[in-house]
Amino acid sequence: MAHEVQPEGTSESVEDPDISIVIPIYNEEGILSASVADLTEKLANDSRWDRSYELILSENGSTDDTVEVARNLMRRHPELRLLHSPQPNYGLALRRGIYEARGEYVISDEIDLCDTDFYMEAMEKLTTEGYDLVVGSKTLRNSSDQRPLYRRLATRVLNFLFRVFLDFQGTDTHGLKAFHRDRLLEVVEKCVVNEDLFASEFVIRAERMNFRMTEIPLTVVEKRKPSINLFSRVPDVLKNLARLVWIIRLRN
Repeated sequence: MAHEVQPEGTSESVEDPDISIVIPIYNEEGILSASVADLTEKLANDSRWDRSYELILSENGSTDDTVEVARNLMRRHPELRLLHSPQPNYGLALRRGIYEARGEYVISDEIDLCDTDFYMEAMEKLTTEGYDLVVGSKTLRNSSDQRPLYRRLATRVLNFLFRVFLDFQGTDTHGLKAFHRDRLLEVVEKCVVNEDLFASEFVIRAERMNFRMTEIPLTVVEKRKPSINLFSRVPDVLKNLARLVWIIRLRN
């Protein structure tokens, strides 16, 4: 697969980070500076966080000043790297961020979440308990999903479809994840869809390939409305779901 990635900068102070935090971004000029400042400050002040890291912002097709804001942030945050792609495609941006990651572990986050408590618990699961992949689930019993009702319902409907058509045994696929990069690269390379369903395919394939996985609860409080309208995404989601079912159930 060709990677038309344009690295906008590198982390001079973190040559071999333990962890790569990958965050796809699209039209996030309104919250990008505050989110990065909040995330880096939390990690700097948390005694549980004793690992070197890089923060990869994988920008894709923004039409506002997201790229310029990110470039300015690089001057204040040496751990930050910016990848720029002209195509608005969440899955492709996440995939590219994983490929470009230099850390032994990857944490996939969302710019409107930046849940460092998830980081701490997930890394404990990966490094102490030996899991390959940790998924942050919005639907577990102890989770607190404070998104609008229609978005919570959309998550449950999509997970139901994954269970029915792909025998997925988990409770969530899209959102925060942490994993051992080298072990899970073969999963990334098998994925065939991009856009919104790449993250879901990644989790579903990891389960079907018998990687050791676990889920942990999340508290979800979004900082802004989704940058892409949920209902406008439905046709592409259904099309990619049908493609995924065809490839996994009928061809694999």
